[in-house]
Amino acid sequence: MVTFRVMPEGVETDLEKIKSALLKLGSKKVVTEPMAFGLNVLISYFVVPDAEGGTEELEKSVKNIVGVAEAEITEVNRTLW
Repeated sequence: MVTFRVMPEGVETDLEKIKSALLKLGSKKVVTEPMAFGLNVLISYFVVPDAEGGTEELEKSVKNIVGVAEAEITEVNRTLW
């Protein structure tokens, strides 16, 4: 399980469009969290194969979503699914 924190370009950025794009990439869950000064971030959870470089392509894809200023992996865990 890989957790991303996805920062929008600004307060006016449509988070629903970013959320929809994350779900199309295979995110299992996306939640909105307040950050500061009216800016919200999206926390997105993906299940990826446990292999070397397994997150690199996904990270590129998340960063290329229109409206995303920054995306970083905040946590990587093993799941028992």
